[in-house]
Amino acid sequence: MNSFLIALQFLTIIPVTYTFTVNDKELGSSTLFYPVIGLLIGCILAVIAILITHISWQIQSVILLIIWVMLTGGLHLDGLADCADAWVGGFASKQRSLDIMKDPAAGPVAVIVLVLVLLLKWSIIYSVLEKQLFEVIILAPMLGRLSILIQMITTNYIRTNGLGEKIVTSLPRPAVIAISVSGLLFGLYFLGLLAICLMLLTIFIINQLAKKRLGGMTGDVYGATVELVETGILLGVVL
Repeated sequence: MNSFLIALQFLTIIPVTYTFTVNDKELGSSTLFYPVIGLLIGCILAVIAILITHISWQIQSVILLIIWVMLTGGLHLDGLADCADAWVGGFASKQRSLDIMKDPAAGPVAVIVLVLVLLLKWSIIYSVLEKQLFEVIILAPMLGRLSILIQMITTNYIRTNGLGEKIVTSLPRPAVIAISVSGLLFGLYFLGLLAICLMLLTIFIINQLAKKRLGGMTGDVYGATVELVETGILLGVVL
C-alpha cells in the first residue's frame, strides 16, 4: 500500500497524505504501480467523457485534454519540453544537453513541440470520442506509464545522487519484467497490433536517441516518452 501511495503522489496531483518514512525499497516497488496509476487516470477520463457526451465532440476533446494534463500536473509535458530544448541546444556536448534539461525555463523549441504534440493529441482524442472508443482513453495512460518500466529495464539511468537513481537501483526487476510483458499483451488484446507496434517503436527510437545524445536515461526522457507513447497509441488505434 505504501508503494501505491508513493506512485500516486509522484504521478498525479491527487492529494495523498501518509505518515510513513519512505525507504529505497518502497521507492523501487512504487514503479510496479505506475501502470495502475495510468489505468486510474484513464478510468477518470473515460467516466468524464461519458458524462459529457451531450456536448459537441470538439468541446469534449478539449475538456478531456485539459483534465488529462491537469491530473498529472503537466509532469510529463515538462519532461518533453526539457528534452526538446536539450535536443536542439545541446549539440555541443552531452553535459550541455544535461544542463539544459535541468534549466526550468522553456525555450521557443519547447513551446513549439508542446503545441504541436497537444494539437495532435487533441485531434486524435476528437476522433476517438467520435467513434466512442472509450477503451483507448482508459488504456493509453496505462501503456504510457508502462513505457517507463520498459525503459528502466532496457536502458541505463545516468543521473546520480537523486530520486531517479534510488528508484532505478531499487527496482524489483523480475516483477517489472512480468508486469511489462503482461501489460503489452493486455494492450495488444484490446487495442490491436498497430498501436502496440507504434508504442514499442517510439520507445526504441527515444532510447537510441537518449543513448546517443546523453549516454542513457533521465527523468525528463521518461516524461517525454509517456507523452509520445500516449499520442502514438491513440494514433495507432485511430489509424
